[in-house]
Amino acid sequence: MNFYPQERIGIFIDGSNLYSAARALNFDIDYKRLLEYFSSEGRLIRAFYYTALFDDQEYSPIRPLVDWLDYNGYTMVTKPTKEFTDAQGRRKIKGNMDIELAVDVLEMADNLDHIVIFSGDGDFRRLVEVVQRKGVRVTVVSTVRSQPPMAADELRRQADYFIELKDIQSQIGRRGGGPVGEPVAEPDYQDDFDEADAEPAAEAPAATPANPDPHPDPAR
Repeated sequence: MNFYPQERIGIFIDGSNLYSAARALNFDIDYKRLLEYFSSEGRLIRAFYYTALFDDQEYSPIRPLVDWLDYNGYTMVTKPTKEFTDAQGRRKIKGNMDIELAVDVLEMADNLDHIVIFSGDGDFRRLVEVVQRKGVRVTVVSTVRSQPPMAADELRRQADYFIELKDIQSQIGRRGGGPVGEPVAEPDYQDDFDEADAEPAAEAPAATPANPDPHPDPAR
């Protein structure tokens, strides 16, 4: 790892992108271990997590994860999905969080020494270039071991460092199923998908914390 003990680190997680990458590698992310891992590498200032939510559903499979992260060290950035009909008359659902992530990276850049982006989206190449000009080092975490690779080549080339997600599975992956009930992953959500694509969401882990009150400090 290319981190210095006293440098200020900011983590920015594209939730649906990270979930897709981990799923392609056949493991679940343990978000508690992820936070501990990067905290041990330097001064972790803030960890952001971005995801869109279906706000018209009585129960969302991702809600337990969102709530757990919100109470356990992550800054959650969410927005409702938007529904529209395309030219072929198909129902489409859109929930892209790229703008929100980019805005926060730019706002935080002056207060950070090292930015870690969990995404392989090539659209972030220009963002990485801009913050590098401010003197900030950028690490991209994604995978090229999936088929097809999740990390865009142009993003990997622009970043100062690239961390293959598979290489840190033992540090941030769920161990032996992990703590019982700990939320570990997003449901099967994409930035843009058809109505039929949304159906597998029920298959994704949607566990709630084993402790009825898993939040150590609800008043924070």
